[in-house]
Amino acid sequence: MIETHAHIYSDDYANDREEMLGRAWDAGIQQIWMPNCDHATIEGMMALAEKFPDKCLPMIGLHPTYVKNDFENELQIVEEWLNKARFIAIGEIGMDLFWDKTFREQQEKAFLYQCALAIKHNLWIDIHSRNAFWETVKLIEDFGNTDLKGIFHCFTGTLEEANKAIELGFKIGIGGVVTFKNSGLDKVIPYIDTKDMVLETDSPYLAPTPYRGKRNEVAYIDLVAQRVADLKQISIAELIMETDHTALSLLNP
Repeated sequence: MIETHAHIYSDDYANDREEMLGRAWDAGIQQIWMPNCDHATIEGMMALAEKFPDKCLPMIGLHPTYVKNDFENELQIVEEWLNKARFIAIGEIGMDLFWDKTFREQQEKAFLYQCALAIKHNLWIDIHSRNAFWETVKLIEDFGNTDLKGIFHCFTGTLEEANKAIELGFKIGIGGVVTFKNSGLDKVIPYIDTKDMVLETDSPYLAPTPYRGKRNEVAYIDLVAQRVADLKQISIAELIMETDHTALSLLNP
């Protein structure tokens, strides 16, 4: 199984990172895709990429909640890394209007700049869009390059929103929220083709039921997979095969 979004470099794993990763490998995880947050998370992420070069695959980008007045300096660091190391995507990037709208304009500028970096370097983008789905869609449409592809990570929206993301050429990242009783995803997943979705945990955040509220980890992705398979009324083996194929299509367009 491919884990398409996990912050395994997080300090939440400082005391047992090796054990956590061991459980992931034992669960059959073949790859863990690592989104970046800002300059402070790059060193830990790259250390894991160096230690597990075929399993822990890094992205590079500036997360929207880390966008402040100095965002241009952060983007310069992103660009410097793009010129000296290999990454699978630009991410995670996007818009977050949940906690604070103070830096909305800066978030928009940072997102569009990083979309341009993705096109320049022939990479896909990993999108964070909390309380900002349609705002993010507008930015993508304004950017106007149909070669821009990627994942709407941690998708929790409506069927209309899912279909819009797919229409734009993006995949839907499904995580632990799908296991929550009132997530609403039970009204979305049955109508979305598996070729348009990938699986993730967003570890250490958003642990699936029955671990909700606790630290999440990569091995719990099997709970996500089982719930999605049940909603699709297919076997978990078939779901994993199809979502892995979808994920790999981003790495090998």
